Amino acid sequence: MSAQQPPKLAGIESTSTLPQHTVPSAAAAPHRQPAPSPRHPAVDDPALARPVERLAAVQDRLAGWISDLTTLHDLTERLVRTDTLEDAVHEALRAGAALVGARRGLIALEPADGLGPDTTVGLGLGAADLGHIETVPRDSASYARLLDGLPGTGAGGAGNAQSSEDAQNAEDAEDAEDTDGTEGAGTGGPWGLREITHPHIARDEDLDPRHREVAARLGYAASHAVQLTARSTGRVGAAVWLYDEPARPTERQRHLLGLYVRHAAEHIARQVDLARARSAVDTVREGLLPSRLPRVPGVRLAVRHRTGPRGGGDWYDALPLPEGALGLCVGGVTGSGPDALAAMGRLRASMRAYAVMEGEDPVAVLSDLELLLRLTEPARSATALFGYAERSPSAAGGPEAGTRVVLAGAGHCPPLIVGPERTEVVETALSAPLGMLACWEAPSVEVDLAPGETLLLYSDGLLHRTGEPLERAFARLRAAAVAAAPAVRADPDALLDHLLRSVLPGERGGADGGGGTLDAGAAEDAGATEDVVLLAARF
Repeated sequence: MSAQQPPKLAGIESTSTLPQHTVPSAAAAPHRQPAPSPRHPAVDDPALARPVERLAAVQDRLAGWISDLTTLHDLTERLVRTDTLEDAVHEALRAGAALVGARRGLIALEPADGLGPDTTVGLGLGAADLGHIETVPRDSASYARLLDGLPGTGAGGAGNAQSSEDAQNAEDAEDAEDTDGTEGAGTGGPWGLREITHPHIARDEDLDPRHREVAARLGYAASHAVQLTARSTGRVGAAVWLYDEPARPTERQRHLLGLYVRHAAEHIARQVDLARARSAVDTVREGLLPSRLPRVPGVRLAVRHRTGPRGGGDWYDALPLPEGALGLCVGGVTGSGPDALAAMGRLRASMRAYAVMEGEDPVAVLSDLELLLRLTEPARSATALFGYAERSPSAAGGPEAGTRVVLAGAGHCPPLIVGPERTEVVETALSAPLGMLACWEAPSVEVDLAPGETLLLYSDGLLHRTGEPLERAFARLRAAAVAAAPAVRADPDALLDHLLRSVLPGERGGADGGGGTLDAGAAEDAGATEDVVLLAARF
């Protein structure tokens, strides 16, 4: 049998011999020295140790890159989940602060097209703090210099952004400067990012004295600002993060921030466009709905209208009619968005005209409206509740006259009567929504209201918003009306606010009757998109 060959390690011929698999003789054993244990050749060879060290360094660098990519992925994923401009700006502030190691900061939105919105949002800064920062002259405040394109900010448009090599040279030059940080640096950062760093504001003599004074008052010693620029719209705004101690972001932090800000600016730019569109829709809606409720002798009116996340087509109206009568209406069209909003405006205007001509017959008003809807918009349906209220004649010397109300509904929720002595549901006749049948018809209902009683009309969105079955939601509404205190029952505004708080705990109600928004979290949990309308008339 041939002798066993030594193994090969990493392609290198091993010169060490393996011990023989034989037992030495007893005579020879005392005279033999113990064989040394085999050693790996890379342990004693410096030439082989250096590649191992380089491999370990490469592995460490790869691990760092993977960690950075994971961090960026998590932060950008959280950013894209935001669906409003306010949420997007707050998330960008929090992510940027985590990337550069800061605790506070602000984003100043000032789109380059001048169409707004121009606003400032802070992280860890109150309204008074932001007010102090805004007193710093614009030629000294880092975020304002980025917005104005002043010298030293790398401004000049996206086409003049520095290349990656130039950015690296600027970084190397910055690292070679004196580290006391007495001067702010304004350079083109990584990825052509326009940035300004003030590593030690108190010792920066080039800054305006007011800048140093505000920094000392608010307790920040350094700042790092970047411009927010989108490829499609250009400049969106500027962000600045504030350090409690003299500091400046490292090259790695600047690199990660540059990557994140590129995506954040694009997302914020899209949210700016959406915010403008929502504002335009809200402006149109305000023009289509009553700007204020009419003043009618002997009647107190109140309304709450809250727009859903997508903007629906609910409307309300209260209009004086001939002979001292009053017309009350709440309705809504199917769908959401601009189309539903336009249809809502057409139906409301038509109902006003029909109410003036034949308001004393609510069934005739709804029949005319149904015919118009079927002829002009056959693919759409609508619900509506119309009431005609007039004073009841009183006998001479008798008690104070009450109010007679004639109601007709088309697929709408029944109204409520809330008074000092009773809380009742007005059982209107069951009927289909307008536009659902070839010929709509339903009987009217007549009710008598005593002095001090309130008639409450509302949209089905109030019930849908609860996220519960309609029967349970309606029971909650009726229970809230029953639980109202006497003083609340006597005040229509207080009654509507009480009902909103009880039925929709997440509602941000107010004393005004103008448009508003429901709490986004409550709306999302309920999965509803409908508007909410409540109209109260106390006679």
